[in-house]
Amino acid sequence: MMRGPDSRSSSLYMPLNPRQRQHLKALAHKRKPVIIVGAGGLSEAVLKETELSLAHHELLKIRLPAAGPEGRKTLMEGICAATGAEPVQLLGRVATIYRPGKKPRIVLSAPK
Repeated sequence: MMRGPDSRSSSLYMPLNPRQRQHLKALAHKRKPVIIVGAGGLSEAVLKETELSLAHHELLKIRLPAAGPEGRKTLMEGICAATGAEPVQLLGRVATIYRPGKKPRIVLSAPK
């Protein structure tokens, strides 16, 4: 069920350009974290719930544990690698990630 970076479909996946990233940040601003990663870090249950939430919401905020900045960045990268999502923003203890759904609800402009 987990989608890794190699399982990304070329028709679905495209790296985010700065304009798209800014649009996603604006959309995420009013959202609350859906996933909370505890002191146990990335467990199979956290990744499974993240996968389900990405399929439903496309754009997620994730609250990370009180590790150092490098630890939080590593956690966000691990989540993105395990789910095939694209990192949008890491602000303090909150990471924002995006992965388009099979029928995308969030419309992004084409890369220029």
